[in-house]
Amino acid sequence: MTVEKQELRSVAEGPGRHPWHRFVALGDSYTEGIGDPEPHSLGGFRGWADRVAEELASSDPDFAYANLAIRGMLLKQILDRQLAPALSLKPDLVAVAAGGNDIIFKRGDPDKLAEELDQAIGALSATGATVVLFAGPDWGNTPVFGKIRGRVAIYNEHLHRIGARHHAIMVDLWCLPELQHALMWDPDRLHLSPLGHHSVAVATLDALGVAHALKPLHPRPLPAHGWTQARAEDLVWARQYFVPWVIKRLQPHQADDLLTAKRPQPVPVFGLGRPGPFPPGHPASQAAAPGTVASLRQGPETGAPTDRVA
Repeated sequence: MTVEKQELRSVAEGPGRHPWHRFVALGDSYTEGIGDPEPHSLGGFRGWADRVAEELASSDPDFAYANLAIRGMLLKQILDRQLAPALSLKPDLVAVAAGGNDIIFKRGDPDKLAEELDQAIGALSATGATVVLFAGPDWGNTPVFGKIRGRVAIYNEHLHRIGARHHAIMVDLWCLPELQHALMWDPDRLHLSPLGHHSVAVATLDALGVAHALKPLHPRPLPAHGWTQARAEDLVWARQYFVPWVIKRLQPHQADDLLTAKRPQPVPVFGLGRPGPFPPGHPASQAAAPGTVASLRQGPETGAPTDRVA
């Protein structure tokens, strides 16, 4: 379905209504929700996809949602292990975010990755489902990750072409200026923070043309850092996160093969499907005031980085 057709149907069905009844998300840690811990959500993480599903379900009690994403997966693994199950679930809305781990950790060729992804998006689009794609963020100002900026940009261009070819809806994270703020990211600098996941959920719902209750939230300004302090923080980050990532990538990945999707079947977002209804006083049960981050619980400042692979 094209953006234009979706917008017409959204208007025709009234504010807050939408044409979808079954949402399936595919991908890696970005879609699984790593960086957004929430014990009331299945799998212990909430993330942008859960937040989008919650909004879509608010106007449709029969709305169902499955999340097949598994942290650490490369593009081929996602296509081999998630594409066929996704097709079998017969969704009318599909979100796909894949290839980031190949670019970051495997120096993947963006041209070859795009060829693989193109066929998968074609298969999903051929079912008549609305497909949502995500262009990667701009890590140009981030140590280490800034070195892959060129490959990310090339891959993004391919994603836009794939999206246009198959009439997919694009969510362009590169063009989200709020993601340039450090508080949008987990301390590991790779995964989104709760605030970042919230912002991506807002961008996704806006791209779908769905009226929603999420408000753009703006993080507080950070104090200015001198060069010495900034480099010291970079060294701490490298020791706590980057070096363990590199070591983990050089070792066998048998443990990763045991990971399973947090929502393998399309079930209701609320009630038995969780998350929610949240208990009184829980941050997710309270509407955030515009311009604040009061309703978003920040992730832990420290943790086991080797368990939080992308």
